[in-house]
Amino acid sequence: MSPERGGDGPLITGELAAAEVSVSAATIRKWVQLGHLAAAGRQGRRHLYRLEDVFAAERTARRRPGKDGGGMARAAAAG
Repeated sequence: MSPERGGDGPLITGELAAAEVSVSAATIRKWVQLGHLAAAGRQGRRHLYRLEDVFAAERTARRRPGKDGGGMARAAAAG
């Protein structure tokens, strides 16, 4: 089964979502746990996410550095 296209854009795996916003897959899972990101579908056992939802979760994490940014605050301070 291939990723489906929802009405709001393509659905991507958590690994691809992480790569798109330069975070780890663990950060994607943390965003889901914190309610910043929700799965929009499934492909077998994998959760799928809308790319625009991933970008929105990243923006939320960047506004709240140190809380749930998955190390983004440290990376921004170092770079």
